[in-house]
Formats: sequence, structure tokens, C-alpha cells
Amino acid sequence: MEEFYSNLSPVATVIIAIAFMLVFGFLITRITKRLRLPNVTAYIIAGIIIGPYCLNLIPENIIGGTAFISDIALAFIAFSVGEYFKYSTLKKAGIKVVIITLFESILASILVLIVSAFILKLPFAFSMVLSALASATAPASTIMTIRQTKAKGEYVDTLLEVVALDDVVSLVAYSVAISVAVAISMEDTIKNAVAFNIVILPIIKNILAIIVGVILGFLLKALLPEKRSTDNRLIIAISVLFLFCGLCAVLDISPLLGCMVIGMVYINISNDEKLFLQLNYFNPPILLLFFVRSGVNFNLNALWSSNGFFGVPLWLAGVVYFFVRMVGKYSGAFIGSAITKKSKEIRNYLGFGLVPQAGVAIGLASLGARTLGGEMGVALETIILASSVLYELIGPAISKLGLYLSRSYSDKIEDLTMVEQSDEKKKSDMELLIERIQKIKKEVEEENSKMTAEESAFTEAAINNDSFMNIKRGIIKNIK
Repeated sequence: MEEFYSNLSPVATVIIAIAFMLVFGFLITRITKRLRLPNVTAYIIAGIIIGPYCLNLIPENIIGGTAFISDIALAFIAFSVGEYFKYSTLKKAGIKVVIITLFESILASILVLIVSAFILKLPFAFSMVLSALASATAPASTIMTIRQTKAKGEYVDTLLEVVALDDVVSLVAYSVAISVAVAISMEDTIKNAVAFNIVILPIIKNILAIIVGVILGFLLKALLPEKRSTDNRLIIAISVLFLFCGLCAVLDISPLLGCMVIGMVYINISNDEKLFLQLNYFNPPILLLFFVRSGVNFNLNALWSSNGFFGVPLWLAGVVYFFVRMVGKYSGAFIGSAITKKSKEIRNYLGFGLVPQAGVAIGLASLGARTLGGEMGVALETIILASSVLYELIGPAISKLGLYLSRSYSDKIEDLTMVEQSDEKKKSDMELLIERIQKIKKEVEEENSKMTAEESAFTEAAINNDSFMNIKRGIIKNIK
């Protein structure tokens, strides 16, 4: 492929490389969809296939020149997480959900820190960042499983509330851990470094980013009145996020906390959930490129290298991280549920729904790899990517098991829908079965006919597009 790209102009090289990433990412989803696996898994696998260790379809200069995709993708993710800081949502979740979330997040991080730093003897700075990433959970797999099984009840409500708050904890934990890790690393290499430059200055920069995030949240509300057209709403919102990412790049800090604050401020002062839904329809190509690029960066040689990282093979570190994090998540959820006196079903099985890990963890690992740099950065990203693939492979099955054991759904037809038994005439088993089937069929038809909030937001965006309106006018004209 090097000869092929050498005959192309720089512009053609970039366009073709991005096309390869988009096409292969989509094609692999056709396979993983049949296996009922999340799209994130497909994107990572696609990146590995077109990366340097398989087909080698992406030039190295393209990989290095697209590092900004990580910042942009994480800006959108963090902005979306800010929506869960809505006061009414937090009030509804209550202190019990907050306690459970803190226990399952912090215990997973503590166990990973102890094992990696004191058992595997990995650098403490590296172990801190890795342990912070252990707190993150990927909600996509769990939500997908809930939708497939149509599960409901207290267990499902608690699980969704915990997952929503989980990534908030991980963003804060990562921001603290990476600052401390950088400070430790600089102290190891620069003996006479001034404490202000290595510890206090990064904290000041992050506080400044949060303040700017608050200001931009209010500015976004002022720029998005109700009469603003959908296309202009998207343009303004994306411009604000890009502007903030650029500012953070100048300050050399992560845009995560600030973007989360922008989303938090905006949702609380505007109550405009539609903007978040509309941005979700803009996100997929960006997130696809981000995860495919992560797969391309997946260093298979480092994963299986006998030398390893500080004497520890990365495949072994990844396996240990994989199991220790699961133990921490389950134990933390169990203890938190017991303290808050949740039901037996929630206490015993809530941890099953917190196993998947991808999205935020991979994005944070990418940022951490760039910040730490060198062998430490490669090791961090390799461990997280390898374990994330494993989590996404088994996560849906474990989540479904938790939903089943908690009795949040049932495979028995009599549990899927209720049919009233008449006192005047005793219905036979066959008559009850026929009525249940007919009722289920009716419910499915009603469900399919509903337009979701996301679809409504997307349709509104399409209607505001001039080309769509021209097509619509042409169809109406032909009908007349």
C-alpha cells in the first residue's frame, strides 16, 4: 500500500484513508450485528484489520495526523455526560444511587491500583491512571440488552441510574489521576522541578477550564433561542465545543471536565434535551473514526512481547486488569446496595450490568497515552483496548444474565403480557394462549409505529434541510 499512496497527492491520501476507515468500520458491524455485539467492538476490530499488523491500509502519517479526533470525540461524549447532571435527574436518582455508584467505581479503582502497583510492580504513576480508567462503564451494551429483553422494574431503573452517573465519576477520577501522574513523572526526571509548575499549575488550568465551561454553557443558551433553526443549532453547538477543545489544546489540558460542565450548565438552564439528541445523530461518523483509529493504534507486538512493560507481559497485565476490575465492580455494587438496603435482586446481580467497558475508557486511554507518552503510553492504550474487546464480547451475555436472575424479564409467554380471566366463562389454556399471542402482536405493532425522541429530532433536522424540502415538494407535485 505504500507504493499506492506514494503516487497520490496528500489530499487524495487523506480522503482515501478516511474512506477505508469508514467503510471497514461499517462492514464489520454487519458481522457483529448478527452476533449481537456492540458497534464499538466492530470498529476496534476493523481498525486492527486495516492497521499495520494486517492489511496495512492506513499510512503512518495519517494515523499521527488524526490525533485531534480523540479530543473531538471525547468532547461530544463528555458534553453528553453533562446531561445526566440535570438537577431533576439527580434528585430522582437520590442519595442511594450516588452511594452505590461511588462504591462500585472507587472499589474497582482501588483494587486495580493495589494489584498493578504492589503485585505486578508497575510504576505508580501508570497504575494511578489505569486504576482511574477502571471506574468507567460502557452503558451501550447494557442498554442494548435491556431493550432487547424489554426488561423493567426496580433493578433496571437502578442499573440505568448507576450507569448514567458512572462515567461522571470516571471523568473526574481520570482528571485527578493524570495530573498526579504527570507530576510524579516530572519529579522522577527533573529533580529540581518547582512544585508550582508540576502540581499547582495543572490544577489552576483545570479550574480555569471549568470556569470557561460554565461561561460557554450560558453562552450556548443565549445563542440557541427556541426560534433558531435546527441546522443552525447544530452549527453553533459544534462551534462552541470545537472552540473549547482548541482552548484546552493551547493550555495542554484535557477538554473532558470543561465539556461536561458545558453540558451540565446548558441542560439545567434550558431544559433542552433535544440538542443532545440531535448531536447524537451527528456523532456516529466521528465516533467510528475515533474507535477505528484506536484499533489501528493497537500495538499487537507490544501485547505479545516477551519483554513486556517493566518485566510484565502486557497480555498478562491485560488479563489481570480484566478480572480485577470485574471483581471490584461486583463487590462495590454489592456493598453499596447492602448499605442502602436495596432488594436482594439488586444487591446480588447489579454488578453483572456494570461489566462492559469501552467508549469513555478507550477515549481516556488515548488521551492518557498521548500525555504520558513513550512506553508507558503504549502500554496504557494496549491494555485498555485489549480488555475492552473482551468486555464487549462477554458484557452483553453477563448483563442479560443479571437481568434474568433479577427477574427483570422472563422468557415465559404468560409473563410477557397479562390476559384477564373472565368470571362468567372459564377460558381454556388454548384460548388464553391465543389471546396472549394476539395481545403481544398488537403491542409489537404499536411499539414499531412509535417515533422515538431521537427519530423525531433527526426528522426535524431533515425537514429543515432545503434539499429535503425540494424533494418533498416534488413528490407532492407528482401526486397531485
